[in-house]
Amino acid sequence: MHAITLTEPGTALEASELVLNPDGSVYHLALRPEQLGDLVIVVGDQGRVDKVSRHFERIEHRVQNREFIAHTGVLHGTHITALSTGIGTDNIDIVLNELDALVNIDLAARSPKSEHRSLRIVRLGTCGALQEDIPVDSLVVSAYGVGLDNVLHYYAYENTDAEARLQNALLVHTDWPDNLPYPYVAAGDKDLIERLGHGNTTGITFTAGGFYGPQGRQLRLLPSVDGLNERISSFAHDGSRATNYEMETSALYGLSGLLGHRACTVCAVVANRLRKEYSKDHHAAIDRMIAQVLERLTA
Repeated sequence: MHAITLTEPGTALEASELVLNPDGSVYHLALRPEQLGDLVIVVGDQGRVDKVSRHFERIEHRVQNREFIAHTGVLHGTHITALSTGIGTDNIDIVLNELDALVNIDLAARSPKSEHRSLRIVRLGTCGALQEDIPVDSLVVSAYGVGLDNVLHYYAYENTDAEARLQNALLVHTDWPDNLPYPYVAAGDKDLIERLGHGNTTGITFTAGGFYGPQGRQLRLLPSVDGLNERISSFAHDGSRATNYEMETSALYGLSGLLGHRACTVCAVVANRLRKEYSKDHHAAIDRMIAQVLERLTA
């Protein structure tokens, strides 16, 4: 996924568009450029930030604003920021734009820089498996994110050929319902996927706009489309199959592609939706995921 156009370097951005705090930090993340690491580990759960940063050799900066908590430190010579995003692609929209502003916008001048800096952004999350043979407590690495949300539709972008082929195949296979948001497709960073995917399941991740109805769960309310999960779980394309549901990857991959950052998602499987199983100790699975990913990215 690529941006059709970007704001020209040197363009003056109004204070209402790039909102900063009195100390010069970006509005929601409350970070300043010097407080951001070269590697950014994003997690949904605030409590998971400490689970990541406890591996650091030292922590240099801590900040919290709303649901956004950031710990920046060092591990094996790599400067890392562990950052909570909260749940959903709407929050990812905030996080990605503000992370990009920290490295690619002169905040004092409120204008884009002429030189681009690319971040490595790795999401560590949880998910529900869409294949019976993907066990709970295992790890899934997302080669593609399929957006069942609407965030990327508000940006001017064009797909790569591979993304467009996957999207078209999905629409045909599922006979996509007219009453649901039009799905979009964004690829993750190939090098990160290869490094983090070794020994784990790699496939196509579906990002839902909610936890219950949008993922086919039925409590008191009935779904508007019968059998949507079956249509999705039976989808495969070019050697990859639908592997899991979660709630952030599509926007992470899409916005990273548009802004020129390298992104990858790794999720611990806490539920198998087809087998109706739930992990008996998902906290242990998350801890193993964190340790594995940090080792592979900083060794």
